[in-house]
Amino acid sequence: MKALKHFRIDLIITLAVLIIAFLYDSWAGVYLTAVLILVEIVFSFDNAAVNAKYLVRLNHFWRRMFLTVGILIAVFGMRLIFPFVIVCLSGGVTPVEAVHLALQKGSVDQEGSYADLLNDAHPAIAAFGGMFLLLLFLDFLFDGEREITWLSWIERPLQKLGRLSTLSVAVAGTILLLVVQFLVPDSEDTTVLFSGLLGIVIYLLVNGLSSVLQERDAARTAELEAADRSAGHTVLLAGKAAFSMFMFLEVLDATFSFDGVIGAFAVTPDPLIIMLGLGVGALYVRSMTVFLVDNGTLGEYKYLEHGAHWAIGALAIMLLLSIHWHLGEFVIGAVGISFIIAAIVNSVIARRRALAEPTDAHVTI
Repeated sequence: MKALKHFRIDLIITLAVLIIAFLYDSWAGVYLTAVLILVEIVFSFDNAAVNAKYLVRLNHFWRRMFLTVGILIAVFGMRLIFPFVIVCLSGGVTPVEAVHLALQKGSVDQEGSYADLLNDAHPAIAAFGGMFLLLLFLDFLFDGEREITWLSWIERPLQKLGRLSTLSVAVAGTILLLVVQFLVPDSEDTTVLFSGLLGIVIYLLVNGLSSVLQERDAARTAELEAADRSAGHTVLLAGKAAFSMFMFLEVLDATFSFDGVIGAFAVTPDPLIIMLGLGVGALYVRSMTVFLVDNGTLGEYKYLEHGAHWAIGALAIMLLLSIHWHLGEFVIGAVGISFIIAAIVNSVIARRRALAEPTDAHVTI
């Protein structure tokens, strides 16, 4: 009942959107919208788990912003305006022509259609998103201050290598060069290289700004933080530090959305249905993020954050591979879900062992 209450607004919006889909395209519209909602929810759970890691640092106001202003950016910005802009840029068409193409609802296989022009931009989008997410994964992997490890035989040696502060960028840059050299046609190598470098630069800027503002905020409130910790509380970010974290979450969400938006055209070529389905799915993902934070799920499932980051690493690599090979949304999603499920199962096993240890010790004595 608690979970149902938390998602009540999402359920109301879902019903309203399905009604709109029915009025727009009868039962076919309802079916396609429902499919896209489910696809977005299932394949973006790793997004929710990672977002929760950052959202837990924000105060109540910025969590509300994440669900209100943030969802408007996610729905209209990434699911409607972003594909529109990409079609204009990649296809060299005017906004009026782009709208006309969108209304025609041409399939991906139809040359010159809205979906085809968006699909042509996939290598650049995959390079940008792949490098951004890869750096996020590598920073997690090389974090020497992280106390808990999941796949310890891999993570602990890499944590030691993480003493080199620029290692993440060096590894990401090397992978980008290999991708451009061996997986990208000569006609697109410059575009992919530029997009990948842009993904690296954007990550460094956004993440760096967030870190600087957090450090400044922590220094300014050091005494308050010490007092709150002694009382069993945690100081949450506010002001500029919270805003920078909010923007980092928005960029992170956008990079998760890139491949999903393009892949949605394999389900339907209708941009409106795609916006409705993926938009509602994005709303559930954000509500799921807040639910994980409010219920302390990251603490309860100690390896969930790890599984989410490994899923992100796999997604980043598959995005880069998709520049040359067509992997498909379901393949990419299945790999990510596998990491999440494995992390949850291992977390449950670890918690049961921890609970059983005191009992065993008592019996022995």
